[in-house]
Amino acid sequence: MPQSRARRGAYDHYRVAAAAPLLEWLLGNLEGYSRNKVKDVLQGRGIKVNGKTVTRFDHWLMAGDEVSVSLTKKNDRFRSRYVRLIYEDSRLVVIDKLPGVLSMPVGRSSVNVKSILDNYFRLMHRPYNAHVVHRLDRDTSGLMVYAKDMETEQRFEHDWGRMVYDRRYVALVSGEVTDEGGTISSWLTDDARFVTHSSSTDNGGKHAVTHFHTLERGADRSLLEFRLDTGRKNQIRVHAAEIGHPVCGDNKYGNGDDPIHRLALHAYRLCFYHPFTRERMEFDTDIPPEFLKALR
Repeated sequence: MPQSRARRGAYDHYRVAAAAPLLEWLLGNLEGYSRNKVKDVLQGRGIKVNGKTVTRFDHWLMAGDEVSVSLTKKNDRFRSRYVRLIYEDSRLVVIDKLPGVLSMPVGRSSVNVKSILDNYFRLMHRPYNAHVVHRLDRDTSGLMVYAKDMETEQRFEHDWGRMVYDRRYVALVSGEVTDEGGTISSWLTDDARFVTHSSSTDNGGKHAVTHFHTLERGADRSLLEFRLDTGRKNQIRVHAAEIGHPVCGDNKYGNGDDPIHRLALHAYRLCFYHPFTRERMEFDTDIPPEFLKALR
């Protein structure tokens, strides 16, 4: 615990008793706050060390340093109606995107996360560019990670399967799912119209494995959690349709059930090892309230 604590203005002020990395110290001294909440405060520029704002979780504290904490201070420099900034350090950013937003530019006027982040870096006079590590469909919302330099992007690309240890989606699907859960395994191929087809036998396509768990049931729809062993194009949407419960609002593989006028698929959990520090990075978002409203 800190040696002393005082309240001045919007900040609580602590005196550091022993040297430690900033994130470790914060987790040990801010009672009742999760790792994600502490990272939120860091990113929100709510932490000062000896009077200077610090956002790096690996900043090293020395005995005698003063740490000032404002749990209500928000990041007032990143503004976007399409993207929420969840976490940022010197190597990567984690964001939560709305449906209808592309992961990267396609055409001159497309709204996309990469361009939004690049513009943010320019406004902040930071020498970074956003590098796409993985993608979500335009109409899928949720968590994504972007690298801030090519070395970070390459580390993700070459070791994605081992670095990402938990990645889950939640979907509102059509019909009442009676199974508690299960696994769907098939080979996926695209036709000339870019429609993905599923086959139970190897047809030369890419093998895809999806695990699902039923979270809630309604009379006409169900809420499912999906966990992927593989990350194939349209994998969840195709596999959900294959078990007879397509994702609501899916105009490509669905059955016309569209209660919330959007694809009801959200990437709500993303957990990976930091490509440089190997720290566990764990992020969750809430299930979109419109999913729950349509279910009930």
